[in-house]
Amino acid sequence: MKQGFRKNRRDGMVFGVCAGMADQFGIDVLWTRIAFVALTLLGFGLPLLVYLTVAILAP
Repeated sequence: MKQGFRKNRRDGMVFGVCAGMADQFGIDVLWTRIAFVALTLLGFGLPLLVYLTVAILAP
């Protein structure tokens, strides 16, 4: 049984949020990082706020 979202500090660069998302969805961490940067540039910083919230709240 899957436990839910967890940060991956082993493969993470800053807080491990993108690496945790990559593990959760079974994709390469590079693609989640590219998507995060693209969404941040297009989303006027909202993805950055979500990233920091997940970094604080996720185990």
